[in-house]
Order: sequence, then structure tokens, then C-alpha cells
Amino acid sequence: MGSNAVLRKMVIRAALIAVLLGAATARAALGQVDLAGSWAARNNEILAGDGLPVDYTGMPLNDEARTKALSYSESQLSMIERQCQGWPAFYLVQGPFGLRIWSEIEPVKGSVVSWTIGAWEDRAPMTIWMDGRPHPSEYALHTRAGFTTGAWEGDTLVARTTHVQAGFLRKTGPPSSDLATLTTRFSRHGDILTVLAIIEDPVYLAEPWVLSKSFQLSAMPVPPVGPPCMSTFEGREAGGSVPHYLPEKNPFVDEMTRKYQIPREAVLGEPQTLYPEYRKKLKAAPPR
Repeated sequence: MGSNAVLRKMVIRAALIAVLLGAATARAALGQVDLAGSWAARNNEILAGDGLPVDYTGMPLNDEARTKALSYSESQLSMIERQCQGWPAFYLVQGPFGLRIWSEIEPVKGSVVSWTIGAWEDRAPMTIWMDGRPHPSEYALHTRAGFTTGAWEGDTLVARTTHVQAGFLRKTGPPSSDLATLTTRFSRHGDILTVLAIIEDPVYLAEPWVLSKSFQLSAMPVPPVGPPCMSTFEGREAGGSVPHYLPEKNPFVDEMTRKYQIPREAVLGEPQTLYPEYRKKLKAAPPR
């Protein structure tokens, strides 16, 4: 075989490899949906509780979490040192506000280094690292936002958050520990962004807690950060006593039972109440 024929084969082989690599790159790029923009909350889901002091419906709490939640008094939020403590990363799919999302681009390759979801006055910004960096040691600093990495699964961005400070799963007092993790799936369908969140906590949850929320692309800009939290005197001095209820002394434990005529176990986050089969038991059992 002459040198020209060998050279021709090498050129053809290189061209085929370039085409295959280009196709693979194109397929990967197609999976990376643009999430940037301002997303207004649709608020079709009621996720932050009914507004009553004892409302743990739809939550798979264990006994320890239930006991701690029933000791919680919302008067704690009037304490100066607690007014601006904020909420953990889970509040992303529970609060009533929209999302402002933007990306940081690597200047040479043009790849996305991270996605950032802007803050509110009571929630820290979430940075989703896309560059393959590992999560820190379990002994590393835990913050309100936690540490989040992400990867694309098809056209869905899957993010995992660890290193979140202990806080609350819901504004009515169910607690979260610093071992809690959050897996979030961002799926865009046209101008609708659906966020599916799976919260796992080996300390306070009997099983994973699954939430979802929808947002709609908005021409009105959502600010990347809310107004600053300003603490003020509300009748409690810093360092004073912490408002709480002693065991079996929470005066609101039966408020939802009286209002909606449902059993107490349905209010207090029993894991069995999450499943459709519980409806049969709910119909058969009188409220208590």
C-alpha cells in the first residue's frame, strides 16, 4: 500500500472520530437545559403548613422529631438573636417566593462551573457546583445553605446538598439535624420549572420526605437577594429564656383536629398518613 493511501485512511479515520465526538458533545449539550432567569412561584402546592401552630401533616416524623416539634413555640422568633437565623436549604420549595437562577461560565471551554439560586432575606443563596468537585469532610463547616454539587441526567439537573446546619423542616417546628441531606431535581418544560425535593434525615425522619413545587418563567425580574433582615426589640432581651412547651403541655395540639375533624395522628406527622391506604383508616376511625 502506498503512502498516499495510508495517509488517506488516516485522514478518513480522524474525520470519523471527530464526527463521533461532535455527536457525543451535541447529545451532552442537548441534555443541559438553560435554567437561567427569573422564575415566579406558582404556589399551587401548600407546602409550608396550614398556618396553625401544630401542623405536621404530610411529614414522616419519628417519635423524637414529634416530641421536639411539640415543644416548639413560635415566640422563639421574637428573640433578637433568633430573628435573622434563617431557614435551611429545604425552604427553597416551601417558601412563597420565586427563584433567580444564573450560571458561572468557564471562560476558555465555555462549560458551566456552577448554577446559583439567589437568596431571600431568610434563606441563603444555593451554589450548585458542576465541575466535579467532591463534597467536604463530614467534619467541615455546616451552613444554612449547605454544600451542593450537581450533574445532568438527561435534561434534568440533579443536585445533592449536604453540610446543612440543624434547623427546621417546617415553620411550625418539626426539626432537622445537621445530618440531613437534600436531593433536588430541576426539570424545565417550556416556561415551567418543576423542582422535586427529597429530604432525608436519619435523626428526625422515619423515611424520605418528598416535596415538589412549580415555577413559571417571568418577565418581571426576581431580585437575586431579598431585603436584609433587620432585628429589633420585640419584648425579649437577648440571652433571656427560650419560649417552649413542656411535654404534653402544648395548648395547640388538637386545634387542627377540632377545625377539620381529623384524627390527631394525621396532624402529628405519622409516616402511615402519607399513603393512600390511610384514607380507609381515616374514614373508619372517628376524630380524637
